[in-house]
Amino acid sequence: MDGLTRIECPWNRTAENLGNSVELQHVNLRVPDQLKATAFYISALGLTRDPYLLTGIDNMWANVGVSQFHLPTGEAQVLRGVVGLVVPDRAQLLHRLQTARRWLDGTKYGFTEAADHVDVTCPWGNRIRVHSPDAERFGRIVLGIPYVAFDVAPGTLPGIVRFYQQIVGAPAAIEGGEARVLVANGQYLIFRETDASIPPYDGHHIQLAFVDFGGVHAKLAERGLISQEDSQHQYRFIDIVDPEDGRLLFQVEHEIRSTTHPLFMRKLVNRNAAITNTLYATGHEALNWAMAPE
Repeated sequence: MDGLTRIECPWNRTAENLGNSVELQHVNLRVPDQLKATAFYISALGLTRDPYLLTGIDNMWANVGVSQFHLPTGEAQVLRGVVGLVVPDRAQLLHRLQTARRWLDGTKYGFTEAADHVDVTCPWGNRIRVHSPDAERFGRIVLGIPYVAFDVAPGTLPGIVRFYQQIVGAPAAIEGGEARVLVANGQYLIFRETDASIPPYDGHHIQLAFVDFGGVHAKLAERGLISQEDSQHQYRFIDIVDPEDGRLLFQVEHEIRSTTHPLFMRKLVNRNAAITNTLYATGHEALNWAMAPE
Protein backbone atom coordinates (compact mmCIF):
# COMPACT_ATOMS: atom_id res chain seq x y z
CA MET A 1 0.00 0.00 0.00
CA ASP A 2 1.17 3.50 -0.76
CA GLY A 3 2.38 5.56 2.14
CA LEU A 4 3.66 2.63 4.24
CA THR A 5 7.09 3.05 5.76
CA ARG A 6 9.33 -0.02 5.90
CA ILE A 7 11.46 -0.21 9.01
CA GLU A 8 14.80 -1.94 8.59
CA CYS A 9 15.42 -4.46 11.38
CA PRO A 10 19.01 -4.42 12.70
CA TRP A 11 18.70 -7.86 14.37
CA ASN A 12 18.56 -11.44 13.15
CA ARG A 13 15.09 -12.37 14.44
CA THR A 14 15.45 -16.06 13.55
CA ALA A 15 18.34 -16.35 16.03
CA GLU A 16 15.75 -16.25 18.82
CA ASN A 17 13.65 -19.15 17.48
CA LEU A 18 13.45 -22.11 19.86
CA GLY A 19 11.31 -24.54 17.93
CA ASN A 20 8.95 -27.06 19.49
CA SER A 21 11.19 -28.29 22.33
CA VAL A 22 11.48 -25.70 25.09
CA GLU A 23 12.98 -27.52 28.10
CA LEU A 24 15.83 -29.95 28.77
CA GLN A 25 14.88 -30.71 32.35
CA HIS A 26 16.87 -33.77 33.33
CA VAL A 27 19.24 -36.58 32.51
CA ASN A 28 18.24 -39.81 34.28
CA LEU A 29 20.94 -42.34 35.24
CA ARG A 30 20.46 -45.22 37.68
CA VAL A 31 23.16 -45.51 40.36
CA PRO A 32 23.89 -48.55 42.57
CA ASP A 33 25.03 -46.54 45.61
CA GLN A 34 23.38 -43.33 46.82
CA LEU A 35 26.27 -42.52 49.16
CA LYS A 36 28.81 -42.59 46.31
CA ALA A 37 26.35 -40.67 44.11
CA THR A 38 26.18 -37.96 46.79
CA ALA A 39 29.98 -37.87 47.01
CA PHE A 40 30.23 -37.43 43.25
CA TYR A 41 27.32 -35.21 42.18
CA ILE A 42 26.99 -33.08 45.32
CA SER A 43 30.43 -33.00 46.95
CA ALA A 44 32.72 -33.33 43.90
CA LEU A 45 30.77 -31.51 41.19
CA GLY A 46 29.25 -29.00 43.63
CA LEU A 47 25.62 -29.52 42.59
CA THR A 48 22.59 -29.21 44.89
CA ARG A 49 20.32 -31.98 46.09
CA ASP A 50 16.69 -31.00 45.53
CA PRO A 51 15.49 -30.13 49.04
CA TYR A 52 11.80 -30.69 48.30
CA LEU A 53 11.31 -33.79 46.11
CA LEU A 54 12.72 -37.35 46.23
CA THR A 55 14.52 -36.81 49.53
CA GLY A 56 14.66 -40.49 50.54
CA ILE A 57 17.49 -42.97 50.12
CA ASP A 58 16.28 -44.65 46.92
CA ASN A 59 16.51 -41.68 44.53
CA MET A 60 18.17 -38.27 44.34
CA TRP A 61 17.50 -35.26 42.16
CA ALA A 62 20.59 -33.06 41.75
CA ASN A 63 19.94 -29.47 40.59
CA VAL A 64 22.12 -27.90 37.89
CA GLY A 65 20.80 -24.42 37.14
CA VAL A 66 17.44 -24.97 35.41
CA SER A 67 18.12 -28.69 34.86
CA GLN A 68 18.71 -31.79 36.97
CA PHE A 69 20.29 -35.20 37.15
CA HIS A 70 17.81 -37.85 38.29
CA LEU A 71 19.62 -40.67 40.08
CA PRO A 72 17.35 -43.53 41.13
CA THR A 73 18.90 -46.56 42.80
CA GLY A 74 19.45 -49.56 40.54
CA GLU A 75 21.93 -51.25 38.28
CA ALA A 76 24.34 -48.62 36.94
CA GLN A 77 23.43 -46.93 33.68
CA VAL A 78 26.05 -45.29 31.48
CA LEU A 79 25.12 -42.66 28.93
CA ARG A 80 26.68 -43.41 25.55
CA GLY A 81 28.36 -40.06 25.19
CA VAL A 82 29.18 -37.02 27.32
CA VAL A 83 27.12 -34.66 29.47
CA GLY A 84 28.35 -31.07 29.31
CA LEU A 85 28.32 -28.96 32.48
CA VAL A 86 29.09 -25.34 33.21
CA VAL A 87 30.19 -24.57 36.80
CA PRO A 88 31.22 -21.21 38.24
CA ASP A 89 34.84 -21.71 39.31
CA ARG A 90 37.42 -24.12 37.84
CA ALA A 91 39.87 -23.87 40.74
CA GLN A 92 37.18 -24.69 43.28
CA LEU A 93 35.99 -27.56 41.08
CA LEU A 94 39.48 -29.06 40.96
CA HIS A 95 39.79 -28.78 44.73
CA ARG A 96 36.48 -30.60 45.22
CA LEU A 97 37.41 -33.28 42.67
CA GLN A 98 40.71 -33.92 44.43
CA THR A 99 39.03 -34.08 47.84
CA ALA A 100 36.45 -36.59 46.56
CA ARG A 101 39.15 -39.17 45.83
CA ARG A 102 39.01 -40.27 49.48
CA TRP A 103 35.39 -41.38 49.02
CA LEU A 104 35.59 -42.68 45.46
CA ASP A 105 38.92 -44.51 45.20
CA GLY A 106 38.40 -48.04 43.93
CA THR A 107 35.65 -46.97 41.49
CA LYS A 108 35.87 -45.70 37.90
CA TYR A 109 36.07 -42.13 39.23
CA GLY A 110 38.77 -39.87 37.83
CA PHE A 111 39.41 -36.53 36.14
CA THR A 112 41.83 -34.93 33.71
CA GLU A 113 42.48 -31.27 32.97
CA ALA A 114 42.53 -29.66 29.53
CA ALA A 115 43.00 -26.05 28.49
CA ASP A 116 39.28 -25.18 28.30
CA HIS A 117 37.56 -27.97 30.26
CA VAL A 118 37.92 -30.72 32.84
CA ASP A 119 36.92 -34.26 31.89
CA VAL A 120 35.39 -36.14 34.80
CA THR A 121 34.32 -39.78 35.03
CA CYS A 122 31.68 -40.80 37.56
CA PRO A 123 32.12 -43.87 39.80
CA TRP A 124 30.27 -46.01 37.23
CA GLY A 125 31.84 -44.69 34.04
CA ASN A 126 29.65 -41.78 32.94
CA ARG A 127 31.67 -39.08 31.20
CA ILE A 128 31.09 -35.44 32.13
CA ARG A 129 32.91 -32.52 30.52
CA VAL A 130 32.96 -29.47 32.79
CA HIS A 131 33.42 -25.98 31.35
CA SER A 132 33.87 -22.55 32.85
CA PRO A 133 31.19 -19.93 32.10
CA ASP A 134 31.51 -18.56 28.56
CA ALA A 135 28.65 -16.42 27.25
CA GLU A 136 29.69 -16.82 23.60
CA ARG A 137 29.76 -20.64 23.76
CA PHE A 138 27.07 -21.49 26.30
CA GLY A 139 24.93 -18.41 26.79
CA ARG A 140 24.69 -16.33 29.93
CA ILE A 141 24.87 -19.14 32.50
CA VAL A 142 27.30 -19.81 35.31
CA LEU A 143 25.73 -23.17 36.17
CA GLY A 144 23.87 -25.55 33.87
CA ILE A 145 23.79 -28.38 31.35
CA PRO A 146 24.44 -26.75 27.96
CA TYR A 147 24.50 -30.03 26.03
CA VAL A 148 24.16 -33.79 26.10
CA ALA A 149 26.36 -35.38 23.41
CA PHE A 150 25.76 -38.91 22.11
CA ASP A 151 28.12 -41.24 20.25
CA VAL A 152 26.39 -42.62 17.13
CA ALA A 153 27.27 -44.89 14.22
CA PRO A 154 28.84 -43.50 11.01
CA GLY A 155 26.38 -42.32 8.38
CA THR A 156 23.53 -41.54 10.78
CA LEU A 157 23.78 -37.77 11.17
CA PRO A 158 21.62 -36.71 8.17
CA GLY A 159 18.78 -39.00 9.26
CA ILE A 160 19.03 -37.83 12.88
CA VAL A 161 18.72 -34.23 11.71
CA ARG A 162 15.67 -35.15 9.61
CA PHE A 163 14.07 -36.89 12.62
CA TYR A 164 14.34 -33.87 14.89
CA GLN A 165 13.37 -31.42 12.16
CA GLN A 166 10.41 -33.30 10.70
CA ILE A 167 9.01 -35.28 13.64
CA VAL A 168 10.04 -33.32 16.74
CA GLY A 169 9.98 -29.88 15.13
CA ALA A 170 13.27 -28.77 16.67
CA PRO A 171 15.94 -26.72 14.85
CA ALA A 172 18.67 -29.16 13.83
CA ALA A 173 21.69 -29.02 11.54
CA ILE A 174 25.06 -30.60 10.91
CA GLU A 175 27.76 -28.19 12.04
CA GLY A 176 31.47 -28.97 12.33
CA GLY A 177 30.92 -32.65 11.66
CA GLU A 178 28.27 -33.15 14.36
CA ALA A 179 24.47 -32.90 14.46
CA ARG A 180 23.23 -30.19 16.83
CA VAL A 181 19.59 -30.08 17.95
CA LEU A 182 18.28 -27.07 19.87
CA VAL A 183 15.99 -28.43 22.61
CA ALA A 184 15.80 -25.43 24.99
CA ASN A 185 17.20 -21.94 25.29
CA GLY A 186 20.98 -22.44 25.01
CA GLN A 187 20.73 -26.23 25.42
CA TYR A 188 21.46 -28.83 22.75
CA LEU A 189 21.44 -32.51 22.00
CA ILE A 190 24.61 -33.27 20.04
CA PHE A 191 25.29 -36.39 17.99
CA ARG A 192 28.85 -37.32 17.04
CA GLU A 193 29.75 -40.18 14.74
CA THR A 194 32.36 -42.68 15.94
CA ASP A 195 34.00 -45.79 14.55
CA ALA A 196 34.31 -47.20 18.06
CA SER A 197 31.95 -49.92 19.22
CA ILE A 198 28.82 -48.44 20.80
CA PRO A 199 27.60 -50.33 23.91
CA PRO A 200 24.04 -51.69 23.97
CA TYR A 201 21.42 -49.24 25.17
CA ASP A 202 20.80 -49.71 28.93
CA GLY A 203 17.69 -47.59 29.54
CA HIS A 204 19.02 -44.17 30.61
CA HIS A 205 16.88 -41.23 29.52
CA ILE A 206 16.56 -37.51 29.00
CA GLN A 207 13.50 -35.34 29.53
CA LEU A 208 12.22 -32.65 27.17
CA ALA A 209 9.08 -30.51 27.07
CA PHE A 210 7.18 -29.90 23.80
CA VAL A 211 4.85 -27.04 22.93
CA ASP A 212 3.18 -29.19 20.26
CA PHE A 213 2.86 -32.09 22.68
CA GLY A 214 -0.02 -33.75 20.84
CA GLY A 215 1.25 -33.09 17.33
CA VAL A 216 4.55 -34.88 17.94
CA HIS A 217 2.71 -37.72 19.68
CA ALA A 218 0.60 -38.23 16.56
CA LYS A 219 3.67 -38.38 14.29
CA LEU A 220 5.40 -40.84 16.61
CA ALA A 221 2.29 -43.00 17.06
CA GLU A 222 1.78 -43.16 13.28
CA ARG A 223 5.22 -44.78 13.05
CA GLY A 224 4.73 -47.03 16.10
CA LEU A 225 7.40 -45.19 18.08
CA ILE A 226 5.57 -44.44 21.35
CA SER A 227 7.21 -46.67 23.96
CA GLN A 228 5.18 -45.71 27.04
CA GLU A 229 2.07 -43.67 27.91
CA ASP A 230 2.75 -42.24 31.38
CA SER A 231 -0.04 -39.75 32.05
CA GLN A 232 -2.18 -37.02 30.51
CA HIS A 233 0.92 -34.80 30.58
CA GLN A 234 3.66 -37.26 29.62
CA TYR A 235 4.72 -39.98 27.17
CA ARG A 236 8.00 -41.57 26.05
CA PHE A 237 9.79 -42.75 22.94
CA ILE A 238 13.15 -44.50 22.47
CA ASP A 239 13.89 -45.01 18.78
CA ILE A 240 15.33 -42.26 16.58
CA VAL A 241 14.56 -43.24 12.98
CA ASP A 242 15.14 -41.72 9.56
CA PRO A 243 11.78 -40.31 8.39
CA GLU A 244 12.71 -41.13 4.80
CA ASP A 245 12.95 -44.91 5.21
CA GLY A 246 12.22 -45.76 8.87
CA ARG A 247 15.79 -46.97 9.47
CA LEU A 248 16.73 -47.15 13.17
CA LEU A 249 19.58 -44.71 13.82
CA PHE A 250 19.99 -44.53 17.60
CA GLN A 251 18.20 -45.31 20.83
CA VAL A 252 17.80 -43.18 23.92
CA GLU A 253 14.59 -42.78 25.87
CA HIS A 254 12.99 -39.35 25.61
CA GLU A 255 10.59 -38.56 28.45
CA ILE A 256 8.28 -35.97 26.90
CA ARG A 257 6.23 -33.56 28.98
CA SER A 258 3.67 -30.97 27.98
CA THR A 259 4.00 -27.32 28.94
CA THR A 260 0.96 -27.91 31.19
CA HIS A 261 2.83 -30.58 33.18
CA PRO A 262 2.82 -29.61 36.89
CA LEU A 263 6.64 -29.72 36.97
CA PHE A 264 7.21 -27.68 33.78
CA MET A 265 9.77 -24.90 34.39
CA ARG A 266 9.77 -25.61 38.12
CA LYS A 267 12.12 -23.21 39.90
CA LEU A 268 15.12 -25.05 41.31
CA VAL A 269 17.27 -24.26 44.35
CA ASN A 270 21.00 -23.96 43.59
CA ARG A 271 23.59 -23.54 46.31
CA ASN A 272 26.85 -21.66 46.19
CA ALA A 273 29.33 -24.53 46.50
CA ALA A 274 32.09 -22.09 47.54
CA ILE A 275 30.32 -21.52 50.87
CA THR A 276 31.20 -23.95 53.65
CA ASN A 277 30.88 -23.97 57.42
CA THR A 278 34.52 -22.84 57.67
CA LEU A 279 34.32 -20.32 54.81
CA TYR A 280 31.01 -18.61 55.30
CA ALA A 281 29.46 -15.25 54.48
CA THR A 282 25.88 -14.41 55.43
CA GLY A 283 23.55 -14.11 52.47
CA HIS A 284 25.79 -15.93 49.99
CA GLU A 285 24.47 -19.47 50.37
CA ALA A 286 22.32 -19.36 47.22
CA LEU A 287 23.73 -19.22 43.68
CA ASN A 288 22.12 -17.40 40.79
CA TRP A 289 22.65 -19.73 37.80
CA ALA A 290 22.65 -16.82 35.32
CA MET A 291 25.18 -14.07 34.72
CA ALA A 292 24.53 -10.59 36.10
CA PRO A 293 23.46 -7.80 33.69
CA GLU A 294 26.24 -6.20 31.70
